[in-house]
Amino acid sequence: MVLAAAGSRKTQLIIDGALEAPDRRTLITTYTTENLAQITRRLQEARGIVPGNIALLGWFSFLVNQAARPYQAALTGQISYIRSLNFTGQRFNRTPREQWRRFYFDKAADLYRDGVADFACHVDDASNGAVVRRLAAMYDRIYIDELQDLVGYDLDFLDRLFQSGIEIIAVGDPRQHTFSTNNSPRNKQYRGAGLLKWLQQRQHRCTLETRAESWRCNQQICDWADAIYPNMPPTKSHNHELTGHDGVFTIAHGDVPAYIAKYSPTVLRHSRVTPTIDFPALNIGLSKGSTYDRVLIFPTKPMLDYLKTSDPGPLKAPDRLYVAVTRARHSVAFVVDRHAATYIP
Repeated sequence: MVLAAAGSRKTQLIIDGALEAPDRRTLITTYTTENLAQITRRLQEARGIVPGNIALLGWFSFLVNQAARPYQAALTGQISYIRSLNFTGQRFNRTPREQWRRFYFDKAADLYRDGVADFACHVDDASNGAVVRRLAAMYDRIYIDELQDLVGYDLDFLDRLFQSGIEIIAVGDPRQHTFSTNNSPRNKQYRGAGLLKWLQQRQHRCTLETRAESWRCNQQICDWADAIYPNMPPTKSHNHELTGHDGVFTIAHGDVPAYIAKYSPTVLRHSRVTPTIDFPALNIGLSKGSTYDRVLIFPTKPMLDYLKTSDPGPLKAPDRLYVAVTRARHSVAFVVDRHAATYIP
């Protein structure tokens, strides 16, 4: 298990490891389609194509097609009961687990998103471990990227993989928990920053490696971002380039056009409803995994409060603030009211 700070080249770790042994049967899986596309692109850039010994699957494709479907009959009595995945519907939480049709599926026999990993664990039990044994016969090594996105029964299924005989390398950062695979209350204490405790509890069966270095952010940005999560290891920067405008700043609303004209930052926002003075912007969640020279952030009210108090306790989404700040190599600027501005064009 690798606890990797932003900019620590965790994706490169996966790329290099997957390519080092052409005869090793390797699976790389991650939750978001954007991250899977990035990994695919980087493998293609390195080799021209994705080597035949490397399989690339989104986390849900992996769970549904390689875990839930093959031995579904052990629970359903039918070898092809599962039709597809219901990603948006709400299942009946009060239905007993034994009533599997209503508990796991909608009327079209689509698996509810919140129950996929639970179903995979249930089928593994019902088949006396055949699900995990099959995976162990298919893969020598599995890379799981963006580990912090996995919640609920995903963590239970991961525990089964840890005991499977497959070499598992799970990489992530609790500070970048901007997405969740499901909304199940299972293992809720391990969401977000709580994942660190889950990792620490498994050091009897797994090695926990910390990569507290950044080749992206300069030290001023690293220090500012580290303060959001004071209980996490501090980050050392390997970016020593000086540009004349380095670090974290606040600027007035009225100075935004001049600032953008001078520094050409990437504009980040919380969501599409966030006003950005009509400047093109990218949602913070979609920026995860990207690197920019400079970012300009239109902050939420809790973020503005944090700028004034430096108290991370009341932050509702510290992960989004951490992700936004750590996209930048050289400078981060927050748009605030005129009285709080420190930048003069």
